[in-house]
Amino acid sequence: MSLMNEILHYNEEFVETKQYKEFLTTKFPDKRMVVLTCMDTRLVELLPKAMNLHNGDAKIIKNAGAIVSHPFGSIMRSIVVAVYELDADEVFVIGHHDCGMTGLNSDHVIANAKKRGVSDDVIATLGHSGINLSRWLTGFEHVREGIEKSVNIIRNHPLLPKNLPVHGLIIDPVTGRLDLVADGYQQPEDVHS
Repeated sequence: MSLMNEILHYNEEFVETKQYKEFLTTKFPDKRMVVLTCMDTRLVELLPKAMNLHNGDAKIIKNAGAIVSHPFGSIMRSIVVAVYELDADEVFVIGHHDCGMTGLNSDHVIANAKKRGVSDDVIATLGHSGINLSRWLTGFEHVREGIEKSVNIIRNHPLLPKNLPVHGLIIDPVTGRLDLVADGYQQPEDVHS
């Protein structure tokens, strides 16, 4: 049985037996918060449990490394929508130790893409189109650096209120311990201030 068929088979039983009932909630976060975190598989259940979050408590946005890479990209759009349309009053940026974005090697990623069938012509065309793949496929040297950068972009975004608490934390992907990097209740212009 393929993975897709396995999922659809399970889903049919899930719906028929009404297992969804325990997850019913509204689209508005009960704890009025939005969380930007990493897509790491170890955090899927660990992060909500470590933060005492239940279904309906928070808007959770995930990407590689919990990185805001562009002030007008899809991550920031999601945060702006969460604040103005979905009643989020605080933002939590949560990275983790042992993150795959630490020291990400763009040449390695491009080589793997080529092994999976992406042609040299496509890579060259992207380069000629002004897309710097080496820069785009960059992570950070230390997880703290990534969190601080994302927190600063969010805190200083022109479309967000200046008094919006934006917190930065690092979670241990084994124990769930949270370490504070940036306290959003103390809003300096830059977390290095």
